[in-house]
Amino acid sequence: MNVDDVIAERIAAARARAELAKKQRAARAAARKRGVAIRNAAKLRHRNYRQHANPDKESP
Repeated sequence: MNVDDVIAERIAAARARAELAKKQRAARAAARKRGVAIRNAAKLRHRNYRQHANPDKESP
C-alpha cells in the first residue's frame, strides 16, 4: 500500500461517516416534525374540548 491508497481509504471512510450523519439528521428532523404535529393536534383537541365543555369561559 502506498500513501495514495491510505489517503483514498481515509477519504472513503470520511464520506461514509458524512453520509451516515446526514441520514441520522434527516431521521431526527422527521421525528421532530411528527412530534410537533402530534403535540399541536393534542393542544387543539384540548382547547376545543375546553371551549365546548365551558362555553362561558374563554380558553387561555
